[in-house]
Amino acid sequence: MKKRSFVFLSGLVLLLWGAISWADSYSDTESLFRKAGESAWFFGHSYGYAVFPTIGKGGLVVGAAHGDGRVYARGKYVGDTSMTQVSVGLQAGGQAYSQIVFFQDARAFKEFTKGNFEFGADASAVAITAAAGAGVGTTGASASASGSKHEAATAGKYYKGMAVFTIVKGGAMYQAAVAGQKFSYKPR
Repeated sequence: MKKRSFVFLSGLVLLLWGAISWADSYSDTESLFRKAGESAWFFGHSYGYAVFPTIGKGGLVVGAAHGDGRVYARGKYVGDTSMTQVSVGLQAGGQAYSQIVFFQDARAFKEFTKGNFEFGADASAVAITAAAGAGVGTTGASASASGSKHEAATAGKYYKGMAVFTIVKGGAMYQAAVAGQKFSYKPR
């Protein structure tokens, strides 16, 4: 039994790193979010955003996710960020997804970029593809969505000055867990 668990977790780690290595460019990822459902509206109505081309996620009871991104303010690249997530609960599988975090105003931007920022388990992300299913986002529980990544019907909103959207790239993950996302920021 322990050997099977080790093999399974090793496979998840390989899937996670393989997914990260397939990362799209930042402009391609941004373009997807500009065309996908309601997230397009946020580009013209936000102070800035952080975009993550690929976040790899895997878990079996205990899960983890990680991805690197870039931060933009008023349309200009201002720094780099990374996201790390740890989750605990009923979960199994591996998944890769893209994520964008919009900052409603300068206050939300400053809060995110002051060094280390953390989303608690009470924030959530809007999943932009029907395949997104359960488990994408800062709560570990999914939001509903329909359509393709280019024609999604989503309902996003700011929560404490930030709005989060995700697009699933591949993999399969079942998750009913509590998770939080921690972000670090390094100015350009």
